[in-house]
Amino acid sequence: MTALESIAPAFVDMAHSIVWASVATVDAVGRPRTRILHPIWEWDGTDLFGWIATVPTPLKRAHLAAHPDVSVSYWTTTQDTCSAECLVEWYTDDDTCAQVWDKFATGPAPVGYDPRVIPMWKDGPTSHEFAVLRLAPYRLRVMPGAVMMRGEGAPLMWSDHSGRRD
Repeated sequence: MTALESIAPAFVDMAHSIVWASVATVDAVGRPRTRILHPIWEWDGTDLFGWIATVPTPLKRAHLAAHPDVSVSYWTTTQDTCSAECLVEWYTDDDTCAQVWDKFATGPAPVGYDPRVIPMWKDGPTSHEFAVLRLAPYRLRVMPGAVMMRGEGAPLMWSDHSGRRD
């Protein structure tokens, strides 16, 4: 197992270089659904959190009400992969939505972007079509492509055994 202090910066670097992730939820009867989303991650030296700006569709709400977890998976053609399994919380309050909007609007390239490019968000972060998911990882995996392609190094793995997940 890799210490969070070692894997978190590697995870954020790789995730932010890839940008787009496949995010899976599960419905009330156990059927998975994936979608491509654009998380932004924050590592403060102690805690790692991800943020996703999203439209709060009835389907996403129902899935996360039944199972408040997501699997977030990144891949690039160099075979770099990283993933995070996370507890999820919805935020729809104006203050949090404005803060997360600003994280994306002022974020570094390539992860930063102007959220107003999304047509449903033309009215800004207080729009009823704008919501935020906060991701709290309980399992991380980072595997540079060199591990698979050349047998160099090893994947980094971390799991938080103190929470309700293993």
